[in-house]
Amino acid sequence: MRRWVLAGMFSSLLVLAGCAGGRVSFYARTAPPPIRVESYGPAPGPNYVWVQGYWGYRGDNYVWVPGRWDHPPKGHSHWESGRWEHHGDRYVWHDGRWR
Repeated sequence: MRRWVLAGMFSSLLVLAGCAGGRVSFYARTAPPPIRVESYGPAPGPNYVWVQGYWGYRGDNYVWVPGRWDHPPKGHSHWESGRWEHHGDRYVWHDGRWR
């Protein structure tokens, strides 16, 4: 029972941390693999930006989420890539976002 209470408290802490610095989607106990080098063709139209792929975490495994072309929501927006951060015995994912 104590283990579940501690897990709940840790989850709440992650949610609060996500509010301060980008949304936290998931966490893992092991470091993510190195980023893959992706090749991509020309943009599908003017003003499109390449959003690099990343290692997501599903179940108990890392899963590569491929990059994509995306159109900024505002004219001068730029993409801030998501990132894994090491916190204690966990790695926490912060989603990418337009800024």
